[in-house]
Amino acid sequence: MDALHRHGVEHIFGYPGGAILPIYDELHKAEARGWLKHILVRHEQGGTHAADAYARATGKVGVCFGTSGPGATNLVTGIATAQMDSVPMVVITGQVPRASIGTDAFQETDIFGITLPIVKHSWVVRDPAGIGRIVAEAFLIAASGRPGPVLIDVPKDVGLEEFDYTPVAPGTAIPAGFKLPPSPDPAAIAAALTLIRQARRPLLYVGGGAISSGAHGAVKQLAERFRLPVTTTLMGKGAFDEKHPLAVGMLGMHGTAYANFAVTECDLLIATGARFDDRVTGRLDGFAPRAQVIHIDIDAAEMGKTRLPDVALVADVQAALEALLAASAGESSEGRTEAWLQRIDSWKQHYPLVVPAPEGDIAPQEVVVALRELAPDAFYTTDVGQHQMWAAQFLHNGPRRWISSAGLGTMGFGMPAAMGVQTAFPHEQVICVAGDASILMNIQELGTLSQYNLLVKVVVLNNGWQGMVRQWQESFYGERYSASEMTGGMPNFAALAESFGVRGVLIDDRASLRQQLQAALDHPGPVFIDVKVRRNENCYPMVPPGASNAQMVGLPSHPELAIDTTRHCHACGSTTESAHLFCPNCGAKL
Repeated sequence: MDALHRHGVEHIFGYPGGAILPIYDELHKAEARGWLKHILVRHEQGGTHAADAYARATGKVGVCFGTSGPGATNLVTGIATAQMDSVPMVVITGQVPRASIGTDAFQETDIFGITLPIVKHSWVVRDPAGIGRIVAEAFLIAASGRPGPVLIDVPKDVGLEEFDYTPVAPGTAIPAGFKLPPSPDPAAIAAALTLIRQARRPLLYVGGGAISSGAHGAVKQLAERFRLPVTTTLMGKGAFDEKHPLAVGMLGMHGTAYANFAVTECDLLIATGARFDDRVTGRLDGFAPRAQVIHIDIDAAEMGKTRLPDVALVADVQAALEALLAASAGESSEGRTEAWLQRIDSWKQHYPLVVPAPEGDIAPQEVVVALRELAPDAFYTTDVGQHQMWAAQFLHNGPRRWISSAGLGTMGFGMPAAMGVQTAFPHEQVICVAGDASILMNIQELGTLSQYNLLVKVVVLNNGWQGMVRQWQESFYGERYSASEMTGGMPNFAALAESFGVRGVLIDDRASLRQQLQAALDHPGPVFIDVKVRRNENCYPMVPPGASNAQMVGLPSHPELAIDTTRHCHACGSTTESAHLFCPNCGAKL
């Protein structure tokens, strides 16, 4: 507890159990000293998501506790969520006593082995005298380089054993082989600037790394200096003002049409803290097919993993962008990109995001737009599904105010994530946008909202389906709706919330939508808002599986952006499908 206190930990999310009781006993004393506060979640997964979102919103390392066996395995989904989205988190688990490890003791699970693929590093504490050093190493590793989760497993007898404790100051315990990210390479900076100066149709493609490194200001400066249009990933939302004239919104499977058209036609793609995720690229050979690529990323392993860059810049995103700005001081675009920006503006006019006409049942897009206008500066968390994509399309978020499970796509993330954000910022407005299926994954966390009077407002877009599953079944599985309807057994959400001590609200009438939302936002406590929306509304535009980003459904056709479906081998002259990277006849790279 002293080591955590020394590392600035103010909040811990967790759930006790037998093996971790020695730590919880000391936690009780630490709370009495005013060192920190523990938030009792109702399920260990909720604790991981709360700690994860706490880290995303604050930029600090999130901390969560769980006991051995089932307590530890309940943490796995949240650890994987943090790992996929590069979120710094320290997870501390209890374990059976040292002598019982490997004997299949009661509530024993090898959580060290189970989590090896989804953590940056992990420890089993065999000697209590090493705890100070291990905690210091854990915080250093979690937060440095490409951030991520780490695990400390503490056997119960280690937690009970007396020893001579030596405090370890933050940053002074350096693990063997540990290296900080390299400084930006001047040669790579010069090469990148050469490509930027030559480009006529550049696109700045910004991912979550820009959020992690705090590079928002540098992104804006570079974009404005060279008049670069900016598109963001789902993780990158908030890294660039989406109301800025250079913004083209999110790209990818449910991105804006103009972002996807721009990435298809660009001649230079500047990937900034992004990893060419499959939900962004669509069919890989159709992603930025005419573009040279500059890839800026702190993780050297990302270079060439999916797309081979023309210039690889391995460095912290903020450091790299500041180096580009310093090396190009006094420069401008000199009008090179104006025709390109006009073309993008024409796409914005012809292919805007559409809110359905206000007829019949409430459209889910209407609810998101109403929230955007009523609470423009709120922190927003989401669950996963159609509602997540509508929120990503229509909300305009500031830095660290968009918090969503992107890489793993974890249903049940949104409400515990909102708990974590509200704990960090008790006086800020925090809104969770969820679906009726996702919210049930961790519905028990209503108890946490109630116990701590966390002011979270949960807004459920309730269409009675697993919405994204239903949309795919409609579009690609012959309208065979297998196990995706949720109306059977659907709770009365408002009454359920009230039973936890949380105000429950039902909205099913457009005429009162904004009034009831405003009243809920003004309420001085947590509120659960169940909004009945259109049953069969689909989320468009959408890039179908196997298609290029220019081949979205839900839009008029765009034939001028069509990608060739065949490739010609320059070595042997044969023709093959464009999806092939190597000639099937002679083996030459295509």
